[in-house]
Amino acid sequence: MTTLRVAIIGAGPAGIFTADLLRNSEHHFDVTVDLFDRIPAPYGLVRYGVAPDHPRIKGIVNSLRQVIDQPGIRLIGNVEFGKDIDLADLKRHYHAVVFTTGAIRDAELRLPGIDLPGSFGAGSFVSWYDGHPDVPREWNLDHRVVAVIGNGNVALDVTRMLARRPEELRLTEMPNSILEQFERSRVTDIHVFGRRGPLQVKFTPLELRELGELPEVDIILDERDFGPDPAGELARSTNKQTQVVDRVLTAWRSRQPTGAKRRVHFHFHSRPVEILGTDRVEALKFERTESDGAGGAKGTGKFDQIEVDAVYHAVGYFGSALAGIPFDEHRGVIPNRAGRAIDDNDQLVHGVYASGWIKRGPVGLIGATKSDAMETVQSLLGDQADWWTPSEPDPDSVLKMLDERGIRYTGVEGWHRLDQHELALGVAEGRERIKVISREEMTAISRGERFGSVAETVLNSGGEN
Repeated sequence: MTTLRVAIIGAGPAGIFTADLLRNSEHHFDVTVDLFDRIPAPYGLVRYGVAPDHPRIKGIVNSLRQVIDQPGIRLIGNVEFGKDIDLADLKRHYHAVVFTTGAIRDAELRLPGIDLPGSFGAGSFVSWYDGHPDVPREWNLDHRVVAVIGNGNVALDVTRMLARRPEELRLTEMPNSILEQFERSRVTDIHVFGRRGPLQVKFTPLELRELGELPEVDIILDERDFGPDPAGELARSTNKQTQVVDRVLTAWRSRQPTGAKRRVHFHFHSRPVEILGTDRVEALKFERTESDGAGGAKGTGKFDQIEVDAVYHAVGYFGSALAGIPFDEHRGVIPNRAGRAIDDNDQLVHGVYASGWIKRGPVGLIGATKSDAMETVQSLLGDQADWWTPSEPDPDSVLKMLDERGIRYTGVEGWHRLDQHELALGVAEGRERIKVISREEMTAISRGERFGSVAETVLNSGGEN
Protein backbone atom coordinates (compact mmCIF):
# COMPACT_ATOMS: atom_id res chain seq x y z
CA MET A 1 0.00 0.00 0.00
CA THR A 2 1.34 3.42 -0.93
CA THR A 3 -1.65 5.62 -0.04
CA LEU A 4 -3.56 5.76 3.22
CA ARG A 5 -7.13 7.03 2.74
CA VAL A 6 -8.74 8.46 5.88
CA ALA A 7 -12.24 9.87 6.38
CA ILE A 8 -12.76 12.43 9.12
CA ILE A 9 -16.35 13.09 10.21
CA GLY A 10 -16.59 16.66 11.47
CA ALA A 11 -14.82 19.72 10.02
CA GLY A 12 -14.42 21.71 13.22
CA PRO A 13 -11.04 22.42 14.85
CA ALA A 14 -10.59 18.81 16.04
CA GLY A 15 -11.19 17.41 12.56
CA ILE A 16 -9.04 20.02 10.82
CA PHE A 17 -6.13 19.60 13.26
CA THR A 18 -6.35 15.82 12.81
CA ALA A 19 -6.27 16.19 9.02
CA ASP A 20 -3.25 18.48 9.25
CA LEU A 21 -1.33 16.07 11.47
CA LEU A 22 -2.17 13.10 9.25
CA ARG A 23 -0.87 14.91 6.22
CA ASN A 24 2.28 16.24 7.83
CA SER A 25 3.39 13.52 10.25
CA GLU A 26 6.39 11.41 9.31
CA HIS A 27 5.38 8.10 7.70
CA HIS A 28 6.29 5.88 4.78
CA PHE A 29 3.15 6.33 2.69
CA ASP A 30 1.06 9.10 1.23
CA VAL A 31 -2.01 10.18 3.21
CA THR A 32 -5.14 11.68 1.69
CA VAL A 33 -7.97 12.91 3.87
CA ASP A 34 -11.64 13.53 3.13
CA LEU A 35 -13.06 15.90 5.72
CA PHE A 36 -16.86 15.51 5.93
CA ASP A 37 -19.27 17.87 7.66
CA ARG A 38 -23.05 17.93 7.83
CA ILE A 39 -23.03 21.74 7.38
CA PRO A 40 -22.10 23.28 4.00
CA ALA A 41 -19.51 25.46 5.81
CA PRO A 42 -16.53 24.25 7.89
CA TYR A 43 -15.12 25.26 11.33
CA GLY A 44 -17.79 23.75 13.61
CA LEU A 45 -18.15 25.53 16.95
CA VAL A 46 -15.70 28.22 15.88
CA ARG A 47 -18.39 29.34 13.42
CA TYR A 48 -21.50 28.24 15.32
CA GLY A 49 -20.53 28.17 19.00
CA VAL A 50 -18.62 31.39 19.67
CA ALA A 51 -20.32 34.72 20.26
CA PRO A 52 -20.01 36.96 17.17
CA ASP A 53 -18.56 39.85 19.18
CA HIS A 54 -15.26 37.97 19.62
CA PRO A 55 -13.00 39.28 16.84
CA ARG A 56 -9.98 37.29 18.05
CA ILE A 57 -11.62 34.17 16.62
CA LYS A 58 -10.60 35.49 13.19
CA GLY A 59 -7.02 34.36 13.82
CA ILE A 60 -8.16 30.81 14.55
CA VAL A 61 -10.28 30.76 11.39
CA ASN A 62 -7.31 31.87 9.30
CA SER A 63 -5.22 29.01 10.67
CA LEU A 64 -7.97 26.49 9.99
CA ARG A 65 -8.41 27.77 6.46
CA GLN A 66 -4.73 27.25 5.69
CA VAL A 67 -5.15 23.59 6.59
CA ILE A 68 -8.24 22.85 4.49
CA ASP A 69 -6.61 24.54 1.50
CA GLN A 70 -3.74 22.04 1.59
CA PRO A 71 -3.33 19.47 -1.21
CA GLY A 72 -4.38 16.03 -0.07
CA ILE A 73 -7.17 17.36 2.18
CA ARG A 74 -10.61 17.46 0.59
CA LEU A 75 -13.57 19.16 2.25
CA ILE A 76 -16.95 17.51 1.59
CA GLY A 77 -19.73 19.52 3.20
CA ASN A 78 -23.50 19.10 3.49
CA VAL A 79 -23.06 15.35 4.07
CA GLU A 80 -24.39 13.84 7.30
CA PHE A 81 -23.06 10.60 8.74
CA GLY A 82 -25.89 8.18 9.53
CA LYS A 83 -28.13 9.78 6.93
CA ASP A 84 -26.19 10.36 3.70
CA ILE A 85 -23.34 7.94 4.38
CA ASP A 86 -22.80 5.15 6.90
CA LEU A 87 -20.02 2.99 8.29
CA ALA A 88 -20.33 0.41 5.50
CA ASP A 89 -19.83 3.18 2.92
CA LEU A 90 -16.69 4.35 4.69
CA LYS A 91 -15.25 0.83 4.81
CA ARG A 92 -15.62 0.57 1.02
CA HIS A 93 -13.72 3.79 0.37
CA TYR A 94 -11.24 4.32 3.22
CA HIS A 95 -8.71 2.54 5.41
CA ALA A 96 -9.92 4.23 8.61
CA VAL A 97 -12.27 6.89 9.96
CA VAL A 98 -11.79 9.47 12.71
CA PHE A 99 -14.92 10.90 14.32
CA THR A 100 -14.52 14.52 15.43
CA THR A 101 -18.20 15.42 15.74
CA GLY A 102 -17.75 17.33 19.00
CA ALA A 103 -20.50 17.99 21.51
CA ILE A 104 -23.27 20.32 20.44
CA ARG A 105 -26.24 19.34 22.63
CA ASP A 106 -26.93 21.08 25.92
CA ALA A 107 -25.95 18.91 28.87
CA GLU A 108 -28.97 17.81 30.85
CA LEU A 109 -29.87 19.82 33.94
CA ARG A 110 -32.25 17.90 36.18
CA LEU A 111 -34.31 20.52 37.91
CA PRO A 112 -38.05 20.48 38.62
CA GLY A 113 -39.65 22.87 36.13
CA ILE A 114 -36.81 22.67 33.61
CA ASP A 115 -39.29 21.96 30.81
CA LEU A 116 -41.50 24.99 31.44
CA PRO A 117 -41.95 27.47 28.59
CA GLY A 118 -39.29 30.12 29.08
CA SER A 119 -36.60 27.61 30.08
CA PHE A 120 -33.84 27.40 27.46
CA GLY A 121 -30.60 25.56 26.89
CA ALA A 122 -27.76 28.03 26.40
CA GLY A 123 -26.38 25.95 23.53
CA SER A 124 -29.61 26.35 21.61
CA PHE A 125 -29.51 30.11 22.17
CA VAL A 126 -25.89 30.28 20.98
CA SER A 127 -26.73 28.26 17.85
CA TRP A 128 -29.61 30.64 17.15
CA TYR A 129 -27.68 33.88 17.42
CA ASP A 130 -24.76 32.36 15.50
CA GLY A 131 -27.04 31.60 12.57
CA HIS A 132 -26.87 27.81 12.63
CA PRO A 133 -28.93 26.53 9.69
CA ASP A 134 -30.62 23.71 11.62
CA VAL A 135 -32.28 25.63 14.49
CA PRO A 136 -35.53 27.66 14.53
CA ARG A 137 -35.11 31.21 13.32
CA GLU A 138 -37.27 32.88 15.97
CA TRP A 139 -36.30 33.47 19.60
CA ASN A 140 -38.45 34.95 22.37
CA LEU A 141 -36.67 37.98 23.84
CA ASP A 142 -39.80 39.47 25.40
CA HIS A 143 -38.63 38.59 28.93
CA ARG A 144 -37.49 41.41 31.19
CA VAL A 145 -35.82 39.46 34.01
CA VAL A 146 -33.66 36.48 33.05
CA ALA A 147 -31.69 33.91 35.05
CA VAL A 148 -28.53 32.30 33.68
CA ILE A 149 -27.43 29.11 35.46
CA GLY A 150 -23.71 28.43 35.18
CA ASN A 151 -20.33 29.97 35.91
CA GLY A 152 -18.46 29.13 32.71
CA ASN A 153 -17.68 31.03 29.54
CA VAL A 154 -20.88 29.98 27.77
CA ALA A 155 -22.87 31.52 30.62
CA LEU A 156 -20.84 34.71 30.17
CA ASP A 157 -21.44 34.70 26.42
CA VAL A 158 -25.19 34.38 26.95
CA THR A 159 -25.14 37.11 29.59
CA ARG A 160 -23.08 39.46 27.44
CA MET A 161 -25.23 38.97 24.36
CA LEU A 162 -28.41 39.67 26.35
CA ALA A 163 -26.85 42.75 27.94
CA ARG A 164 -25.28 44.32 24.84
CA ARG A 165 -26.87 47.28 23.11
CA PRO A 166 -28.29 46.23 19.71
CA GLU A 167 -26.27 48.88 17.91
CA GLU A 168 -23.08 47.18 19.10
CA LEU A 169 -24.22 43.87 17.61
CA ARG A 170 -24.68 45.63 14.27
CA LEU A 171 -20.88 45.70 14.02
CA THR A 172 -20.72 41.90 14.00
CA GLU A 173 -21.41 39.24 11.34
CA MET A 174 -24.84 38.56 12.81
CA PRO A 175 -27.57 38.21 10.14
CA ASN A 176 -30.08 41.05 10.01
CA SER A 177 -33.03 38.80 10.84
CA ILE A 178 -31.39 37.98 14.19
CA LEU A 179 -30.30 41.58 14.81
CA GLU A 180 -33.87 42.74 14.39
CA GLN A 181 -34.98 40.38 17.14
CA PHE A 182 -32.26 41.66 19.50
CA GLU A 183 -33.45 45.18 18.76
CA ARG A 184 -36.87 44.21 20.10
CA SER A 185 -35.41 42.63 23.25
CA ARG A 186 -37.04 43.70 26.52
CA VAL A 187 -34.33 42.29 28.81
CA THR A 188 -33.38 44.64 31.66
CA ASP A 189 -31.97 42.34 34.35
CA ILE A 190 -29.82 39.22 34.06
CA HIS A 191 -29.15 37.14 37.20
CA VAL A 192 -26.17 34.76 36.94
CA PHE A 193 -26.15 31.82 39.38
CA GLY A 194 -23.24 29.63 40.49
CA ARG A 195 -23.25 27.11 43.32
CA ARG A 196 -19.65 27.76 44.37
CA GLY A 197 -17.79 30.86 45.49
CA PRO A 198 -16.43 33.70 43.37
CA LEU A 199 -12.89 32.25 43.36
CA GLN A 200 -14.06 28.86 42.03
CA VAL A 201 -15.69 30.17 38.85
CA LYS A 202 -14.78 28.70 35.46
CA PHE A 203 -14.83 32.07 33.70
CA THR A 204 -11.62 33.00 31.92
CA PRO A 205 -10.36 36.44 33.00
CA LEU A 206 -10.62 37.97 29.53
CA GLU A 207 -14.27 36.96 29.17
CA LEU A 208 -15.09 38.29 32.62
CA ARG A 209 -13.31 41.59 32.00
CA GLU A 210 -15.17 42.05 28.68
CA LEU A 211 -18.49 41.85 30.49
CA GLY A 212 -17.51 44.68 32.80
CA GLU A 213 -16.58 46.88 29.84
CA LEU A 214 -20.06 46.87 28.31
CA PRO A 215 -21.46 50.39 28.06
CA GLU A 216 -24.71 51.22 29.86
CA VAL A 217 -24.62 48.04 31.97
CA ASP A 218 -24.35 47.96 35.77
CA ILE A 219 -22.66 44.96 37.42
CA ILE A 220 -24.20 44.16 40.81
CA LEU A 221 -22.55 41.86 43.37
CA ASP A 222 -23.77 40.57 46.74
CA GLU A 223 -21.26 41.20 49.54
CA ARG A 224 -22.50 38.06 51.32
CA ASP A 225 -20.73 36.04 48.62
CA PHE A 226 -17.26 37.33 49.55
CA GLY A 227 -16.77 35.93 53.03
CA PRO A 228 -13.80 33.84 54.26
CA ASP A 229 -12.95 30.91 51.97
CA PRO A 230 -9.68 29.02 52.72
CA ALA A 231 -9.85 27.00 49.48
CA GLY A 232 -10.46 30.18 47.50
CA GLU A 233 -7.54 31.89 49.21
CA LEU A 234 -5.30 28.94 48.29
CA ALA A 235 -6.45 29.10 44.67
CA ARG A 236 -5.79 32.83 44.57
CA SER A 237 -2.27 32.39 45.93
CA THR A 238 -1.32 29.64 43.45
CA ASN A 239 -3.27 30.32 40.25
CA LYS A 240 -2.67 33.40 38.10
CA GLN A 241 -6.09 33.18 36.41
CA THR A 242 -7.80 33.15 39.80
CA GLN A 243 -5.75 36.19 40.80
CA VAL A 244 -6.96 38.11 37.74
CA VAL A 245 -10.57 37.04 38.32
CA ASP A 246 -10.26 38.23 41.91
CA ARG A 247 -8.93 41.62 40.77
CA VAL A 248 -11.81 42.03 38.32
CA LEU A 249 -14.43 41.16 40.94
CA THR A 250 -12.76 43.40 43.53
CA ALA A 251 -12.90 46.33 41.12
CA TRP A 252 -16.56 45.66 40.45
CA ARG A 253 -17.36 45.61 44.17
CA SER A 254 -16.21 49.23 44.43
CA ARG A 255 -18.43 50.40 41.59
CA GLN A 256 -21.56 52.37 42.27
CA PRO A 257 -24.71 51.72 40.22
CA THR A 258 -25.18 54.30 37.48
CA GLY A 259 -28.85 53.74 36.76
CA ALA A 260 -28.03 51.92 33.53
CA LYS A 261 -30.87 50.43 31.50
CA ARG A 262 -29.50 46.90 31.94
CA ARG A 263 -28.10 45.22 35.02
CA VAL A 264 -26.13 42.00 35.52
CA HIS A 265 -26.50 40.50 39.01
CA PHE A 266 -24.05 37.79 40.15
CA HIS A 267 -25.23 35.24 42.71
CA PHE A 268 -22.36 33.08 43.96
CA HIS A 269 -22.90 30.39 46.61
CA SER A 270 -26.38 29.93 45.11
CA ARG A 271 -27.47 26.47 43.94
CA PRO A 272 -30.65 26.47 41.81
CA VAL A 273 -33.03 23.77 43.02
CA GLU A 274 -36.30 24.43 41.15
CA ILE A 275 -37.80 26.51 38.38
CA LEU A 276 -41.20 27.69 39.56
CA GLY A 277 -44.27 28.40 37.47
CA THR A 278 -47.52 26.94 36.19
CA ASP A 279 -47.83 27.65 32.46
CA ARG A 280 -44.44 29.37 32.15
CA VAL A 281 -41.31 30.28 34.09
CA GLU A 282 -42.17 32.59 36.98
CA ALA A 283 -39.32 32.27 39.49
CA LEU A 284 -36.11 30.44 40.33
CA LYS A 285 -35.68 28.85 43.75
CA PHE A 286 -32.13 28.38 45.02
CA GLU A 287 -30.28 27.20 48.11
CA ARG A 288 -27.53 29.25 49.69
CA THR A 289 -24.29 27.27 49.89
CA GLU A 290 -21.00 27.66 51.69
CA SER A 291 -17.46 26.50 51.07
CA ASP A 292 -16.77 22.87 51.95
CA GLY A 293 -13.10 23.67 52.54
CA ALA A 294 -11.94 21.71 49.49
CA GLY A 295 -12.92 24.04 46.64
CA GLY A 296 -16.50 22.81 46.46
CA ALA A 297 -19.76 23.88 48.07
CA LYS A 298 -22.23 22.39 50.52
CA GLY A 299 -25.82 23.32 51.19
CA THR A 300 -26.83 25.43 54.16
CA GLY A 301 -30.50 24.50 54.16
CA LYS A 302 -31.41 28.14 53.59
CA PHE A 303 -33.53 28.77 50.50
CA ASP A 304 -34.57 31.85 48.60
CA GLN A 305 -36.21 32.63 45.28
CA ILE A 306 -36.24 35.40 42.74
CA GLU A 307 -38.93 36.24 40.22
CA VAL A 308 -37.72 35.73 36.64
CA ASP A 309 -39.42 35.48 33.26
CA ALA A 310 -36.90 33.10 31.65
CA VAL A 311 -34.08 30.74 32.58
CA TYR A 312 -31.03 29.88 30.45
CA HIS A 313 -29.06 26.87 31.69
CA ALA A 314 -25.40 26.91 30.66
CA VAL A 315 -24.01 23.83 32.40
CA GLY A 316 -22.04 22.41 29.48
CA TYR A 317 -22.41 20.48 26.25
CA PHE A 318 -22.96 16.78 25.55
CA GLY A 319 -22.02 14.54 22.64
CA SER A 320 -24.47 12.72 20.35
CA ALA A 321 -24.52 9.03 19.46
CA LEU A 322 -23.51 8.04 15.93
CA ALA A 323 -25.12 5.21 13.97
CA GLY A 324 -23.21 1.94 14.39
CA ILE A 325 -20.51 3.50 16.61
CA PRO A 326 -20.04 2.69 20.34
CA PHE A 327 -21.26 5.46 22.62
CA ASP A 328 -20.99 6.13 26.34
CA GLU A 329 -24.42 7.45 27.34
CA HIS A 330 -23.15 8.76 30.68
CA ARG A 331 -20.19 10.77 29.40
CA GLY A 332 -21.47 11.58 25.91
CA VAL A 333 -18.33 10.28 24.18
CA ILE A 334 -17.09 7.47 21.97
CA PRO A 335 -15.36 5.14 24.46
CA ASN A 336 -11.73 4.86 23.46
CA ARG A 337 -8.16 4.14 24.42
CA ALA A 338 -5.79 6.81 23.12
CA GLY A 339 -8.31 7.62 20.40
CA ARG A 340 -8.99 3.99 19.37
CA ALA A 341 -12.71 3.24 19.66
CA ILE A 342 -13.64 0.35 21.98
CA ASP A 343 -16.92 -1.53 22.16
CA ASP A 344 -19.08 -2.58 25.12
CA ASN A 345 -16.80 -5.57 25.71
CA ASP A 346 -13.72 -3.33 25.92
CA GLN A 347 -12.51 -4.61 22.55
CA LEU A 348 -10.98 -2.39 19.88
CA VAL A 349 -13.20 -1.44 16.96
CA HIS A 350 -10.74 -1.74 14.11
CA GLY A 351 -10.46 1.25 11.80
CA VAL A 352 -12.54 3.57 14.02
CA TYR A 353 -10.98 6.47 15.94
CA ALA A 354 -12.09 9.60 17.77
CA SER A 355 -10.63 13.00 18.54
CA GLY A 356 -11.79 16.22 20.18
CA TRP A 357 -14.80 16.54 22.46
CA ILE A 358 -16.45 13.34 21.19
CA LYS A 359 -13.29 11.60 22.43
CA ARG A 360 -12.64 13.28 25.80
CA GLY A 361 -15.82 15.22 26.60
CA PRO A 362 -16.54 18.95 26.25
CA VAL A 363 -13.55 20.29 28.16
CA GLY A 364 -10.43 22.15 27.12
CA LEU A 365 -9.67 24.85 24.61
CA ILE A 366 -7.85 24.89 21.26
CA GLY A 367 -4.51 23.82 22.75
CA ALA A 368 -6.04 20.70 24.29
CA THR A 369 -7.70 19.87 20.97
CA LYS A 370 -4.34 19.92 19.19
CA SER A 371 -2.62 17.59 21.66
CA ASP A 372 -5.68 15.36 21.63
CA ALA A 373 -5.48 15.07 17.84
CA MET A 374 -1.78 14.18 18.02
CA GLU A 375 -2.50 11.21 20.30
CA THR A 376 -5.22 9.92 17.98
CA VAL A 377 -3.06 10.33 14.87
CA GLN A 378 -0.19 8.45 16.51
CA SER A 379 -2.57 5.61 17.37
CA LEU A 380 -3.98 5.47 13.85
CA LEU A 381 -0.61 5.54 12.11
CA GLY A 382 0.67 2.76 14.36
CA ASP A 383 -2.27 0.45 13.62
CA GLN A 384 -1.56 -0.52 10.02
CA ALA A 385 -2.45 -4.16 10.64
CA ASP A 386 -5.92 -3.08 11.85
CA TRP A 387 -6.89 -0.80 8.98
CA TRP A 388 -9.75 -1.65 6.67
CA THR A 389 -9.14 -2.90 3.15
CA PRO A 390 -11.34 -0.68 0.95
CA SER A 391 -12.78 -2.19 -2.22
CA GLU A 392 -13.18 1.25 -3.87
CA PRO A 393 -10.26 3.41 -2.69
CA ASP A 394 -10.27 5.70 -5.70
CA PRO A 395 -11.06 9.27 -4.46
CA ASP A 396 -13.54 9.85 -7.29
CA SER A 397 -15.63 6.84 -6.25
CA VAL A 398 -16.85 8.61 -3.11
CA LEU A 399 -18.10 11.61 -5.05
CA LYS A 400 -19.71 9.31 -7.61
CA MET A 401 -21.58 7.56 -4.80
CA LEU A 402 -22.83 10.88 -3.42
CA ASP A 403 -23.90 12.00 -6.90
CA GLU A 404 -25.82 8.77 -7.44
CA ARG A 405 -27.66 9.35 -4.16
CA GLY A 406 -28.58 12.90 -5.16
CA ILE A 407 -26.65 14.46 -2.28
CA ARG A 408 -25.82 18.09 -2.97
CA TYR A 409 -22.39 18.07 -1.36
CA THR A 410 -20.07 21.06 -1.28
CA GLY A 411 -16.28 21.38 -1.50
CA VAL A 412 -13.54 23.76 -0.49
CA GLU A 413 -14.04 25.81 -3.66
CA GLY A 414 -17.67 26.13 -2.68
CA TRP A 415 -16.69 27.28 0.78
CA HIS A 416 -14.48 29.97 -0.76
CA ARG A 417 -17.45 31.05 -2.87
CA LEU A 418 -19.74 31.21 0.17
CA ASP A 419 -17.04 32.95 2.20
CA GLN A 420 -16.66 35.64 -0.47
CA HIS A 421 -20.42 36.01 -0.70
CA GLU A 422 -20.72 36.63 3.07
CA LEU A 423 -17.85 39.11 2.98
CA ALA A 424 -19.54 40.94 0.12
CA LEU A 425 -22.82 41.11 2.02
CA GLY A 426 -20.88 42.75 4.84
CA VAL A 427 -19.21 45.28 2.52
CA ALA A 428 -22.65 46.35 1.29
CA GLU A 429 -23.54 47.39 4.88
CA GLY A 430 -20.14 48.60 6.05
CA ARG A 431 -19.46 45.43 8.02
CA GLU A 432 -16.79 42.76 7.66
CA ARG A 433 -19.20 39.89 7.04
CA ILE A 434 -22.86 38.92 7.25
CA LYS A 435 -23.58 35.23 7.64
CA VAL A 436 -25.94 33.31 5.40
CA ILE A 437 -28.31 31.22 7.53
CA SER A 438 -30.38 29.05 5.20
CA ARG A 439 -28.86 25.66 4.44
CA GLU A 440 -30.48 25.73 1.00
CA GLU A 441 -29.00 29.14 0.23
CA MET A 442 -25.58 28.17 1.59
CA THR A 443 -25.59 25.05 -0.57
CA ALA A 444 -26.78 26.80 -3.70
CA ILE A 445 -24.16 29.54 -3.38
CA SER A 446 -21.42 27.01 -2.64
CA ARG A 447 -22.33 24.95 -5.68
CA GLY A 448 -22.50 28.00 -7.93
CA GLU A 449 -26.22 27.54 -8.54
CA ARG A 450 -27.35 30.89 -7.18
CA PHE A 451 -25.85 34.18 -6.11
CA GLY A 452 -27.45 36.95 -4.09
CA SER A 453 -27.91 40.14 -6.08
CA VAL A 454 -26.31 42.45 -3.47
CA ALA A 455 -23.21 40.28 -3.08
CA GLU A 456 -22.96 39.73 -6.83
CA THR A 457 -22.95 43.49 -7.45
CA VAL A 458 -20.28 44.09 -4.82
CA LEU A 459 -18.07 41.24 -6.02
CA ASN A 460 -18.35 42.22 -9.68
CA SER A 461 -17.21 45.71 -8.73
CA GLY A 462 -14.20 44.38 -6.84
CA GLY A 463 -15.71 45.47 -3.53
CA GLU A 464 -14.67 42.30 -1.72
CA ASN A 465 -11.22 43.81 -1.22
